[in-house]
Amino acid sequence: MPVVAVLAFGLALAFTGASAAFTPDRADLEAARREGTVSWYTSTPVAQAQQLASRFEKQTGIKVQLLRSGGQAVLRRLQQELSAGRPGADVLTMSDAGAANGLARQNILEPFRPDGFDKVVEGAKDTDGRWIAQRLQLVGIPVRTDKVPQADRPKTWSDLTHPKYKGLMVMPDPSFTAIQLVVVGMLSQRLGWDFYKALRANDTMVVQGHQQVFSTMQQGERVIGAEGADPRSFFDGKEVPNQAMIYPSEGTFIVSSPTAVLKAARNINAAKLFAEFMITPEAQTIIAESGIHSSRVDVAPPPGQPALTDVKFLPIDLDVIEEKGRELKTRFGEIFQ
Repeated sequence: MPVVAVLAFGLALAFTGASAAFTPDRADLEAARREGTVSWYTSTPVAQAQQLASRFEKQTGIKVQLLRSGGQAVLRRLQQELSAGRPGADVLTMSDAGAANGLARQNILEPFRPDGFDKVVEGAKDTDGRWIAQRLQLVGIPVRTDKVPQADRPKTWSDLTHPKYKGLMVMPDPSFTAIQLVVVGMLSQRLGWDFYKALRANDTMVVQGHQQVFSTMQQGERVIGAEGADPRSFFDGKEVPNQAMIYPSEGTFIVSSPTAVLKAARNINAAKLFAEFMITPEAQTIIAESGIHSSRVDVAPPPGQPALTDVKFLPIDLDVIEEKGRELKTRFGEIFQ
C-alpha cells in the first residue's frame, strides 16, 4: 500500500473496531528503576511535556531529563549527536513521521510494541513498533474571531492568496517545526510553489513555531494563521474567547508526532517504560484534555473539537517529507528570505 494512503485507510479501519490478536511487549520496571533516569528529547508543547514527565516521575520514581524544542530542532540535535557517536536521548518524540521512518530504516530505533499499541490509529505507528504516535495534530487556519468578520474569513487554503489578507497572516517556519514541514510539502505539491509566493506577496509573517503563531495572533499583530494548530492546544485545552479554527473545505492535515526508543539508549529499560507510559489511557487523556487529539481510538477527542472521523483530511506522503525535507526547507527559505 502506498504511504500516501496509509493514514486514510487506517482511520477508516480503526474506527470500525477491526483488530487482530495482540500480545504486547513488556518493559522491565525493576531494571528501569535501577537505571533511575530517562532522557527525553521532545517537541511536545511545553506544558504538556512537563505534565507528562511529572506524572511519570511520580508513578515510577524515575527522573525525566527533558529537552524540549521544535520538531526540526529536536531532530537536528539528535542527528548531530548520532554523527558524533554520542546520542544524548533515550527516547524521542518528534513531529515528523517521515523522519521517524528514515531513522527506522537506518536501524536506529528499537522495536517495541507496548500495551495499547493495538489501540493506536493505523498509519500512526510503525508496524514493528519502531515508532508510535504520541499525539495527532489537526492543522488548519486559526482566525481572530473578533477581528475578522465571518463573511471575510478564508474557507480554503487557496483563499489565503487573496490580496485582502495582505499583512494579516502569520505562519510557522518549516525549518523549526516538523508539522509545518509536512504542510509545506503537501500544499506545495497540491497547489504549487506559486501558493507560497502569493503568501509572500501578501506579507505573511514567518515565526518559529505554532506557539508563536498563537501568541502573535493573541497580541493582535496578525489575525489569521496561514497554517496553525488548534488555539485551544495553547490555552489549557479550553475555548479561546477570540480565536477559532477553520477547517479548509478541501481538507485539513492530521499530522502524527512519533515517540521512539533509541537502540543506543543509555537507559533502555527506562526508555521503554516511558514509551509504554506515553500511550496509556492516562497519558493520552492528558494530551486530549490539553487540546490535542490522542493517537488512541478509545480516547475521546479534545473538548469542543471534532472526532477524527468527522474531519475531511488531506493525505500525507511520508516518503516525500523524508526524501525532500531539505529541499522543501530551502525552497521555502528562498521565497520568504
